[in-house]
Formats: sequence, structure tokens, C-alpha cells
Amino acid sequence: MKLATVNPFLTRSISALFAACALASTAVGAVSRGFDRLLNAVVRIDVRELTFEAGAKRYSSGIGSGVILSDDGLVLTNAHVASPRAVEVNITLASLERVSAKLVGWDHWTDLALLRIDLAEVKKRSLKFAHADFGDSEKLFPGETVYAVGTPYGLTRTVTRGIISNNRQFLVDSRGINGYETGQFNTWLQTDAAINPGNSGGPLVTENGKVIGISARGFQGANNLGFAIPSSTARRIVSTLAQEGVVTRSYIGLGLGALQDLEVFYSLALNTGTLISNVDTGSPAAKAGLRGGDILLAINGAKVVGRFPEELPGIQNLIASQPVASTLKLTVKRGTDTHDYSVVTEKLESRVGDEWVLEKWGLSVRALSRAYARENQLDDMTGVLVIGVQPGFPADTAGIFRGDIIAKINQLPANTLDVVKAAQGAYEAKPEPTLFEVQRNRRVSLFILKP
Repeated sequence: MKLATVNPFLTRSISALFAACALASTAVGAVSRGFDRLLNAVVRIDVRELTFEAGAKRYSSGIGSGVILSDDGLVLTNAHVASPRAVEVNITLASLERVSAKLVGWDHWTDLALLRIDLAEVKKRSLKFAHADFGDSEKLFPGETVYAVGTPYGLTRTVTRGIISNNRQFLVDSRGINGYETGQFNTWLQTDAAINPGNSGGPLVTENGKVIGISARGFQGANNLGFAIPSSTARRIVSTLAQEGVVTRSYIGLGLGALQDLEVFYSLALNTGTLISNVDTGSPAAKAGLRGGDILLAINGAKVVGRFPEELPGIQNLIASQPVASTLKLTVKRGTDTHDYSVVTEKLESRVGDEWVLEKWGLSVRALSRAYARENQLDDMTGVLVIGVQPGFPADTAGIFRGDIIAKINQLPANTLDVVKAAQGAYEAKPEPTLFEVQRNRRVSLFILKP
């Protein structure tokens, strides 16, 4: 019997096809292993927080997500999931085992927080966990497939698929974390991967399981309109929090505005400078002589462009990234003249100070921060701010309101929370009428709190 002749070209084609299939299978396997490892690094975070509301201590609980980033148990999540108010933090691993964790540091400005799993507890119970790796968010493009992994509504290790919709640079929420500022220096990854309550702090990842973002929020009422903090930001914040526990930034007191459609009135070429919309009272910029209506052209010789709102956070971040107490040369146009101003930076502070509750009086109070004093045009930082009053207690009966500033107690300046705590301690030891001097709407009022 005569054997059929085999076509050499066909043989080579079949061999190449098998080789391609084997290569594809290997690639798919690598992607699968990478994603499986990522899934084993995603955790549920249960947080119990202490807050001081309406003149009383209150405990609240919440659920969020996180991702383990190292063998020594560092877990990245959102600042609005875990904050310094947390009195108890528990992490549920992929094995469904629960372990305790502590806050390493948080940065409300970027809405990121870093936790550490109790490794002694892990070792004692012979538990295991995996860790994920960062990817490069700078290489993402609109339309690229991504996955949001987290614990929506308590459903652990839930995966939703979507795409990168855009890379945004704007303020999502300037007062989003219990009054703390957030988002002012962020760029944001916009995605249509479903992000629901509980997803916060979970990773946004590529198909190979690389973390390219941290899910932060979804817009209620929208169809899968979510935002994540890019890994380019998260990687930097994680490194700083792990070493120092806080991220220190600079402040000069400039409020910036977009110049779109205004260039002709200032005789400016397009994409030249940005508007100084306001200058904080008493700030370094104010002391240097800057004022609202000026045009900021350059910082230390580097030109700045703020024609559109999306460009402003980058300029603010440039200022905030300078070392504290450094001198910046700001080139400013005022009218037809251009001048250089030297501005010495201060440490950036939140408007929200430390809080405490004076339970016997029924008062929740907050230390005045420099930022709050400037924002409200106060003469100084003397006193504590009333943030809550409990009905029926001495403060409420006397007529003290939320928003009042307690300047003195029994004619002694209430300069700090420690002074106020000491005054309440004396009251508890010997209850007797106490005189409060209060500032309200720039007027001084006197109130007597009776036992």
C-alpha cells in the first residue's frame, strides 16, 4: 500500500499552532496564578470606632476592604474605612480566619490608610496569607479591562469586571471623611467596574492580578460610575506611612481657580498661569503680599498652567510636595506688572482638630486648628469648638450651642483640650456652678453651667 505524502508546510504550520497554543496556555496559566494570588491577598476589614457626638461617647461599626501588600502583614485600605478613631480592627483573611490589626498610619488627604496584621497572632494560630504587588497605573489606557475586588455589603472576595473609563484629576469630595479634607491632591481612575458600599479600600487590578488602584467610592444613582486612587499615588503614600506613620505636606494658603475664558481680560496667552482666587487670612502667601485676583505664572521658575479645573490639583500638589519651611519663589502677574514673591511654607494642617467629650456637662468639643481659625477669620486659636450638645444636660440647659467657641472656663483661658479636661475633672470632684465665656458670631456671651 502506498503511503500518502505529507505536506512539509502543513507540518510546520501544525507545529507552530501547537507551540502557540502551548505558549498561550502558559500565559493564561500565569495570569490565572497571578489573579489567584491577588484573591488570597484581599481581606475584609471590620472596624469599631469611637466618636464624640451630641455631647456623648458613641461607638459605631463599619465594613470595608483591603489588600495585603507585604509578608509582614501591611494592609492598604481607605482612610474612611480605618482612621485614628478606630478602637478595634479585625481582618478576615481569604481562609475566613479573623485576626486583629492595628493602624500604622493614615492620610485623609488622599483617603488612604495602612494597617498591620498582628503577626504574633498569625504565628500562634499557624495561619497563612498571600500578598499582592503593585502594577503601574501610569500605563493604563481608557478601555483597558480591570477588576474591582472587595467586600460589597459584606460579601467577601467579590469580583466585578469593567474598564478604565478615564484618568481624572479633580476634587471628588473636599470634606468626605468626618469633616476631614480629601481628594485635593489626587488623580482618580474612573471605572465602570461595580463599586458598592463595602468595596472601599479593595484593590482595582489588571487581569494578571497587579494592583493598579484602590477603590474609593461610587456615585449613588449612577450606573457603575466609580473612582479609585491610582497605584502611582498609593505606592508613594504606603512607603511614607510605613516609615513615618504620617504624610507631611507644605501649605502657603493659596486658593486657585481656572482661567478658562478669562485670559483675554488679563492679556494672557492661552495655557499661561492660573488664577489666585483667594488667599487665606494670616497665611504665608498673605504675609508675602499676594492677594485674590493675582495670576500665578510660575513656581521656582517652573511655569504653571491652570486653564481648566482638572489642572488645579496638580499645582496644589506641587506646592504641598515641597519641604516644610522651604522658600518658594512665586512669579505673579498683577495688572500689567510681573513680580517675584518669596513665600516660606508652613506645615499643612486639617481644619479638624482633636476631639473629646465632657460627659458631665453634655458637651462634645474639638481643639481649634490653625486652618479652622483662618477659614473662619478668627483672631487667634484660643478656645475649643463645641461640636455637639446633649439635650437636658447642663450645657444645653445653660444655652450653649453647637458652633460656639468656649474661650474661658471660670475665667481661665481654655487654650487646649487638656485645660478643658482638667476643668471638668475639678467639676466632677466638686460639682458647683461653672462660668463659661463663649464666643458666638464674634460676640462674647457668658453662661453658667449648674450641676
